[in-house]
Amino acid sequence: MTDLERWRLILGEPAERHCGGLSGNSGDGAGGAGGRGGNAGRDAALEWLYGRDPELRRQGVRTGGQGESVLRTVDWLDDIHRLFPKDTIERLERDAVERYGITDVVTDPAVLSRIEPNAALLRAVLRTKHLMNPEVLLMARRIVAAVVEELMRRLAREVQQPFTGTRNRRPSNVKNSRNFDFRATIRANLAHYQPEHRRVLIERPRFVSRTRRHVDQWQLVLIVDQSGSMVDSVIHSAVTAACLWGLPGLRTHLIAFDTNVVDLTSDVVDPVELLMKVQLGGGTDIARAVAYGAGLIDNPRRAILAVITDFYEGGSPYHLIQTVRGLVEQGTHVLGLAALDEDANPSYDRDLAQRLADVGAHVGAMTPGELAEFVAEKVG
Repeated sequence: MTDLERWRLILGEPAERHCGGLSGNSGDGAGGAGGRGGNAGRDAALEWLYGRDPELRRQGVRTGGQGESVLRTVDWLDDIHRLFPKDTIERLERDAVERYGITDVVTDPAVLSRIEPNAALLRAVLRTKHLMNPEVLLMARRIVAAVVEELMRRLAREVQQPFTGTRNRRPSNVKNSRNFDFRATIRANLAHYQPEHRRVLIERPRFVSRTRRHVDQWQLVLIVDQSGSMVDSVIHSAVTAACLWGLPGLRTHLIAFDTNVVDLTSDVVDPVELLMKVQLGGGTDIARAVAYGAGLIDNPRRAILAVITDFYEGGSPYHLIQTVRGLVEQGTHVLGLAALDEDANPSYDRDLAQRLADVGAHVGAMTPGELAEFVAEKVG
């Protein structure tokens, strides 16, 4: 592919008079996009998706071509799987669902039978499953199950590893990377600091011992906002809870809320079933959910309550703050997490989050592994 052809694909039909045409014609037997293959077929597939973008039309980019073929979603999926590499296909499918709301990607049986499960499609299934008939819903579970299985595989070790043992502060001669004591090592080797190279030579690395965990029972109460903007955190909360379930010394609860509160603890061992029960959208009553979670706590000084939300409260901020204040005063560790996913990129009401921090809550964003580290440190 020439550089001019690349620019023509990026800019669409308005650039053709400057960049020239594209390779591929109706006689190549490729099918789809009016029978075109090659770069002409790629352009038709890109036009089908991005040609509907009003911003691009205003900029004179991808302004709706004069092509003879109008693709259906199922034909478009066949084309992109034939014409593009895997990473491009995933991006196109994600944009179709999340950017342009092409919901038949996850509600049409013919489309579902062709599509490759990925995280974007899982989010789309969770947002649109209420539109699905039983046959389509059964097929959609394939997407949920496949993506959850992959998440479990990746996250199980990250979440469970901090619980394989608990560190104490006694020095150890066992040189294991998991037990490396960074702060003690720096302190012990400061005499070897080289200012010209801005580095410390490590002559005596320090390690701490790790003993088998034997602690009294702790409770972890995960309270998850199921509003549409929190879908990634809902997914990762379900998988994290499943990974934590049954660990020695830890009893896990999972609560979902909007304006209502649903206790999903009985489904934690089956995150696929759990996610299929989640109802994304609706209002938000954080105070009500936190009050419910507080009522589950048996021993306040051996409890961690983590509320995962964007802090845009539709209920009573006053009651929420008072409940959190009471939990902190009785010795419960309260976490306010604006995100719980692999990226931990939060978007939240900073004013309410600050007010919760002022009464003693730990407020921030975490990956599932970081949450597990926090819980393991407290439990140990």
